[in-house]
Amino acid sequence: MTSSIVMLTDELTTTLLLSCAAFILGMLLTPIYTYFAYKYKFWKKQRTTSTTGEKLKVFTKLHKDKFQRNIPTMAGIITVVSVTIVTLMFNMDRAETWLPLAALVGGGLVGLIDDVINIRGKGGGVAGLRSSVKFMAITALGVGLGWYFAVKLGYDSVHLPFIGDLVIGLWMIPLFAFAVVAMGNAVNISDGLDGLAGGLSAIAFGAFGAIATMQGHALLAGFCFTVLGALLAYLWFNIYPARFFMGDVGSFALGTTLGVVAMLTNTFFLLPIIGIVFVIEAGSSMAQILSKRYLHRKIFISAPVHHHLEATGWPETKVTMRFWVLAAGAACVGILFALTGGHIL
Repeated sequence: MTSSIVMLTDELTTTLLLSCAAFILGMLLTPIYTYFAYKYKFWKKQRTTSTTGEKLKVFTKLHKDKFQRNIPTMAGIITVVSVTIVTLMFNMDRAETWLPLAALVGGGLVGLIDDVINIRGKGGGVAGLRSSVKFMAITALGVGLGWYFAVKLGYDSVHLPFIGDLVIGLWMIPLFAFAVVAMGNAVNISDGLDGLAGGLSAIAFGAFGAIATMQGHALLAGFCFTVLGALLAYLWFNIYPARFFMGDVGSFALGTTLGVVAMLTNTFFLLPIIGIVFVIEAGSSMAQILSKRYLHRKIFISAPVHHHLEATGWPETKVTMRFWVLAAGAACVGILFALTGGHIL
């Protein structure tokens, strides 16, 4: 009993040290990024047309003041670099941390290309990679990582809460890819208000870090809290009024990694609970697009739903913080399900 407590204490100490290291490194890298961002004008270009082609009148009105001042984007690269350095130096493992690190770097690379095109473009609805190209790139990443997960690491079953494990064999690859693609796009869609995507991601990684700790996956838990530490450094500068934006390099990196972490902890069916706000955000955008395309009317004043709430009169900070509260509550529910639904053995 005593040796188990000592081992757990050592694991928690290491996990917290990794988190602190990522936080400190993120804070140290921020001035370097800021220098280059302002020197080379990494200004975020405002979209003027929606996915379905019409003018974004409501969105433009809501964020007119924000885009009148030059705010750099692509700050998510600080998080990607911080987590990569800390993991490679102190927490690299083939079974537990290689996959999420590959997702972080791979998703970040897709987002980085999109951000660079956006920065160098002239703005509007086409400033960046086309949606179809981004979707194919993230899908290819998900399939590749899913193959490694199923074939090289030997995962062939998914856990059904309160029921047990269901063996699905190589169907694990498309399931894995779906988790990566869905979360990559969901986090990207949620990145629309100061501090929103960063705060939601920090809560989600904290929840999965807690689950990994209880499962005995110390290295994976360390990775999750490494991301959390890096995100706290990012949020210090990104909360309202934001000094910079995450950009696609951050949102795609975080989203794809979140999907991988859920698969590694065998909590795929808890992902929509812990990431409930991401699900709502992505669902609201999809519902808006489908409604306009087939019913020729809008469900929301502006989509995703955080812009709808802004349009009804909610201040940006109220939307962000209430979404944080909702996410924290959902994370607690997800951890509870993990404890009672058979994920924690």
